[in-house]
Amino acid sequence: MAYVVCTDVFADLLTVRFTAAEPSPLLPPQSDSKPIPTWRLIPLLEATGAEQMAIDTWLLQGYQRGKLPSTLRFYRWDPAAISLGHLQKQWPEEWHSITYRGQGLDLVRRPTGGRAVLHQGDLSYGLVTSPGTGQHWQIYREICDLLISGWGRLGVELRYGSAGRGYIHNPSCFNTATAADLVTWEGQKLIGSAQRRSKGAILQHGSMLLSTDRALFERIFDQPAPWDRSLYAEAELEQQIPIIVQALTDTFMEQLGIELIHQPLSDQEWQEIAGVCSKMNPLRPLPGGASNLENSGIGNP
Repeated sequence: MAYVVCTDVFADLLTVRFTAAEPSPLLPPQSDSKPIPTWRLIPLLEATGAEQMAIDTWLLQGYQRGKLPSTLRFYRWDPAAISLGHLQKQWPEEWHSITYRGQGLDLVRRPTGGRAVLHQGDLSYGLVTSPGTGQHWQIYREICDLLISGWGRLGVELRYGSAGRGYIHNPSCFNTATAADLVTWEGQKLIGSAQRRSKGAILQHGSMLLSTDRALFERIFDQPAPWDRSLYAEAELEQQIPIIVQALTDTFMEQLGIELIHQPLSDQEWQEIAGVCSKMNPLRPLPGGASNLENSGIGNP
């Protein structure tokens, strides 16, 4: 059985903070005689939305079958895309016709739950590993704490959000910040994450909002963008993203006590990913359109 978990599920659960003295729920108990756990690190990758979600699905399936190791990766979406939650049933028909800088937006479905996310000017992370001995919310919390520590290295202080239950009526993941989301001390949501747990494996991925086009966001979601200014100017992204990735990578490696092996996707692996991608159902306009996002179940998958 697979469990699709979005940040919404954790709003009333995230009350425990792990300390360095406590064992990580992501890793089996370690002793001095055991080797350091080895994970794969896939280099920063730009690809279409369908390809990125196929990669995350392929990683999860490969880990379940014992063919792939625990893996950490960071990625970007090209062209810009809107990703929908696994069980999201409705979305506006006009999303299929929106263009950005001369290209249509990809519209794809995530293997995890939650609401719609615009992927433009953001950086995504993905992690696949064993759930170990932890509950899904414990693992979710630990990964978020690692993200807090990593961004702290960059001088960006993050904390957990505090939105009430009204968030379930908002079509945009980034227009509310629940207790499972990470926000700046000014209250701006920076990171939204979601998790899927299935057959002894977990996939957790999320979007980090860096420099998203305000006008595009407001056109898509028909509401004001929730930030006053972006964390970075668009012209800074090419320089800043490698720095961000390095800080987060170092944090995961040091605080989890793991070794990360840099390994790009091989040609054979890309062929397997293409096979996963070919089985993904394309998202087409719904009969008669679907503009009622408030009652679509987006925030309650």
